[in-house]
Amino acid sequence: MSSVAKVLVLDDEANLRKVLAAMLRREGYDVTVAADGEQGLAEFQKNGADIVVTDLVMPKVGGMEVLSAIKAANPDVPVIIITAHGTVDSAVEAIKAGAFDYITKPFDQPELNAVIAKAAKAHESNRRSVRPDSKARAAIIGESPQIQDVYKIIDKVADTPSTVLITGESGTGKELIATALHGASSRRDKPFIKINCAAIPHDLIESELFGHERGAFTGAVTSKPGRFELADGGTLFLDEIGEIPVEMQVKLLRALQESEFERVGGIKTTRVDVRLVAATNKDLQAEIEAGRFRKDLYYRLAVVPIGLPALRERRSDIPMLAKYFVEKYNRRLNKKIEGIADDAMVLLQAYNWPGNIRELENLIERVLLFADGPLITAKDLPEPVRQGGGAQANSLASSSVVEAPTGETGLKDIIRMKAAELEKDLITKALEETGGNVTRAAKLLQISRKSLQTKMKEFGLRDIAPEGKEEGKDEGSGKDESSDE
Repeated sequence: MSSVAKVLVLDDEANLRKVLAAMLRREGYDVTVAADGEQGLAEFQKNGADIVVTDLVMPKVGGMEVLSAIKAANPDVPVIIITAHGTVDSAVEAIKAGAFDYITKPFDQPELNAVIAKAAKAHESNRRSVRPDSKARAAIIGESPQIQDVYKIIDKVADTPSTVLITGESGTGKELIATALHGASSRRDKPFIKINCAAIPHDLIESELFGHERGAFTGAVTSKPGRFELADGGTLFLDEIGEIPVEMQVKLLRALQESEFERVGGIKTTRVDVRLVAATNKDLQAEIEAGRFRKDLYYRLAVVPIGLPALRERRSDIPMLAKYFVEKYNRRLNKKIEGIADDAMVLLQAYNWPGNIRELENLIERVLLFADGPLITAKDLPEPVRQGGGAQANSLASSSVVEAPTGETGLKDIIRMKAAELEKDLITKALEETGGNVTRAAKLLQISRKSLQTKMKEFGLRDIAPEGKEEGKDEGSGKDESSDE
């Protein structure tokens, strides 16, 4: 954890609250307690929390209502259910409704510590990630040809049982695609269970996936279903699939092929109906050659492969993404930034974005915190973006050789010239993509048509868009009906 996680504990048993709080504080967590669900939700609304641990059965407001309220307020906060042996089935239903995990009474400290640590890691990961919107494909932002291709695949395969393997660099939105696949399928009202394979210790992967019986290993004080069981009828998303150890890959392959498995320490075979979506930022072909990933599992996963482009490969989507994040953080931070100035947008599109969409979102949030407005300008951007990415390879550096400053030509002048070159290139490509239609090209570039016409005149690009190609142009009279006021 990058900072101390805040844990909110809700339980109507005073002794249990004290024991839980003491155990968690010894592990270094910042703990707040509440005597019931009503008090707990008031505390959460006032001061927030990184993790919520709540009893299932409480007076006034029960654990399921707490879960629903927390998920509505902040879906990224993991909610852990405390349950007695007789209500394990209810706890499983809670997980299907979005709870992170559950622990049973009586519980031992290692079990509690393991669940809380896993929740803390998941919350930290969610906090840094781009959180998917609940509107399935509508939440995917972009109109570039690369993203249009992804849309087409989602439309064709979402409502099928076929396994999907999503590949792409970290921060490109793989979980967003998995959510869209589930949301656009007939399984949308069934569980969508997510697990980050990189966040689970190797010796616990099998138990996480397939569950375990009581006494199967040290600390297994009760039987527990795995993620495959919890996802029955719905979708199971295995993120960072390349992190699963080779010995577990055989069992995963069998579960995918036969739709059945046994819990750890059990003999009963369980059958499930699960649609699997996997994701990785690793090159699985290279992993296969290195002996770290099974070829047969790869082919079973990659029935439908979806490769997500890096943000630097879809630069025309940056204005749309940046606008979305400005609006998002205006609401969240109570700011009133109106947008991004042209000089800043040119630099955003020139930067290489090694962290992809996640990096762009984090940058916009940081800039909004300090910007005085009304527009974000070049001076508001961090130095690596203003300087074209520093030592990182970016489009400015790769498009042509940047010579060292000589004579009266300083670094700022070189950057200004290279930014102008990139701007001209982006405008040219937008006009070519739209067949010379100025109105549509301006929309694609997220600038006004008047600004685009000025830039076209400045760069000598008027011949790319004959007058008859402009939307709203009355060819007979020569009158431009859609000119900016």
